[in-house]
Amino acid sequence: MNKSIFGIVLLSLALFGCGQKKDEPTKPVAAKGDVAAGKVLAEKSCQACHGANGGSVAPAIPHLAAQREAYLLASLNEYKTGKRTHAALRDIATQMTEADLHNVAAYFASLPAVASAKAEDVKHTSPYETGKALATSCAKCHGEDGNAKTPGTPTLAGQQPHYLAAAILEYHRDDRKKTSMKSVTLDSDRMDVEKLALFFAAQTPVQRTAPKRGDAVAGEAGSAMCGGCHGARGVSVDSATPSLAGQDAEYLGKATRSYRTTRQNWGMQRYIANLSEKDIDNIVAFYASQQPKAGDQIPSSTQDLAAKCNHCHDQENNPAMTAPKMNGQDKDYLVMALRAYRDGKRESTTMHNMSFPYSNAVIEGLASWYASQPAK
Repeated sequence: MNKSIFGIVLLSLALFGCGQKKDEPTKPVAAKGDVAAGKVLAEKSCQACHGANGGSVAPAIPHLAAQREAYLLASLNEYKTGKRTHAALRDIATQMTEADLHNVAAYFASLPAVASAKAEDVKHTSPYETGKALATSCAKCHGEDGNAKTPGTPTLAGQQPHYLAAAILEYHRDDRKKTSMKSVTLDSDRMDVEKLALFFAAQTPVQRTAPKRGDAVAGEAGSAMCGGCHGARGVSVDSATPSLAGQDAEYLGKATRSYRTTRQNWGMQRYIANLSEKDIDNIVAFYASQQPKAGDQIPSSTQDLAAKCNHCHDQENNPAMTAPKMNGQDKDYLVMALRAYRDGKRESTTMHNMSFPYSNAVIEGLASWYASQPAK
C-alpha cells in the first residue's frame, strides 16, 4: 500500500530538539556541570514549574529529570538568546552565567526519570486506523479504498490530505453545493475529518476510465500554468493542493467549471476565466490520462512513525545526539512543541521542514504514543 499522509514528506522526525540547520551535521554540545551547584539553582529558579524531582507540575510543562544533559544545555541557551520564546524562561536564563547553565543541566540530567501519567489513548489508536473506520460512510460512492467507479464521482485514494480535509469542511459550510456531501461526517470534528483524509490519502489510486472528450496532447500545453500548483503531470507535492493525475474526467470538468460559478479560489477563478470550453476539455483529457500516484510516503501507524523519530531521539542508539528523550514526556508539552516547530514559532530549519505538513491529528497521535511509554 502506498502510505500517504497530509502531504507529509516524512523524514526522520526529530520531534522537539535538533536545533541545527538542515544540512549541518549534529554536533554534540559539551556538557560538564556541577550537579550540587545545579541543585541549588534549580531549587531557587526551576522547581516551581518543573518540580523538585524534575517532573512537570502542570500540563504542557516538560519533565526534565533524566533528560539528556547536552539537550538541556542547548535548550537553556536557546531561551537565553531568544531562539525560543518564553518570557519567564528567558529572564531566568539571562540571569545565569554559562557555568550556571551547565550546572542546572547537569543536575536535572542526574535525576532518575519520573513516572508520567498514562496518555488517555491507552490503545494507541493511530489517526489512520480511526480514519479507516470513518471511511465506511463514504464507501457507497467513493469505494472502500477511495477508488470510485461511478463517472462524476472523484477518486479519493492517494489524494493530498490537507486538501481532502478542507474540501469536506467546505461542503459542511455550504461553500460547495452538494447536499449528499454536506451530510457525510457532518457530526465529526476537525480532528476526525483529518483522520478520514489521512486514510484515503494512504490508499493507492487506480487509473479511471479514459476520457471521452478533449485532446490530451493539446491539453498538455494548456496545463503549463496548472503544473505550478498541481505538480508535474498532475501529481501534487503540496499537501493542500489536489492531485489531478488519473482523476475522473467528468468530475474534473465539473470541478473546473465550478470556479466560474460557486467555488471560491482567486487564482483558479482568474485562470479559468480565460479558458474556452475546448481548452477545459483538453486540459481535463490530459490530466485524466496521466498515471495517478500518491504524493508522499508514510507509515500507517503511530508506532511506525515513532520508529522514524527514534533515529534521532533514541538515546541507546544515539547517545551523542542533542535531540531530547521523548518516552514518558508530558503529552501536552509534546503537542505544543511540535506545533511550535510546525508553525515556525520555534527556530529550527530541520524541525520546521519535517513537521510543517503535520495535521493536529497526527501530532496528537504521536504525542500520545510517546507520553504513554515508560520513561528511561
